[in-house]
Amino acid sequence: MGVVVIFDFDRTIIEIDSDNWVTTQLGASSLFDLLRPSLPWNSLMDRVMTELHSQGKSIDDIANSLKTIYLDPHIVSAINCFTDIVTNPSFVDKEGKLRILPYHISSVSPHGCALCPPNMCKGKIIEKIMKPVNAEERKNFIYLGDGKGDYCPSLKLTNEDYVMPRDKYPLSNLISNNPDLIKAKVYRWSNGEELERTLSELINKLLGRDQLNDNLQNLSGECKLEAIPASSEEGYSVAIPVPR
Repeated sequence: MGVVVIFDFDRTIIEIDSDNWVTTQLGASSLFDLLRPSLPWNSLMDRVMTELHSQGKSIDDIANSLKTIYLDPHIVSAINCFTDIVTNPSFVDKEGKLRILPYHISSVSPHGCALCPPNMCKGKIIEKIMKPVNAEERKNFIYLGDGKGDYCPSLKLTNEDYVMPRDKYPLSNLISNNPDLIKAKVYRWSNGEELERTLSELINKLLGRDQLNDNLQNLSGECKLEAIPASSEEGYSVAIPVPR
């Protein structure tokens, strides 16, 4: 039995919201605040990217802004290998403008989940990741997150799985308020050091220290890394480290 670790990004891997960071750093806060009440998040960010492009901001400017986000070294140690990234699809159009689309492309109720925003149901995504080909391939899952959008996937976990909510954030509060709905074992963390320690202890416990060390030695440090667009929703692989 293997272990699959699934991370949220904003306020889990990084301390902030990456969209807000870029918006502020590149001077689009006023437009963001003006449009926020009337647009879904993805449409809002797509509109902000259009405005930044009209002001002469390039893709490199956006990338350089993201590179200035602080990343806790303990987080780097804990997440030094990914196999897949599931995200809202984006592309650069022929004019050099970054376009941002929702993961679930539909005008109304694209995924039938009242807990998640229209653009993405993480619960639906994790169900696909968790679905084994056969009973022998069943794995233990560890899910790390902080926000309301991480509650739905946490509900999908079984009593053989683990959820690691960031303490004093919305996900942790939702779990505390609805303890009977969560089947997975709950391990809270507050900062990068606690995340690294708790995650390492869980993986050691599940795999056994010897097997974990063997797996780490076999990894070359080069991991498959790809963003999965909406068109590939049915076909992404289970997110576990794979030696190359």
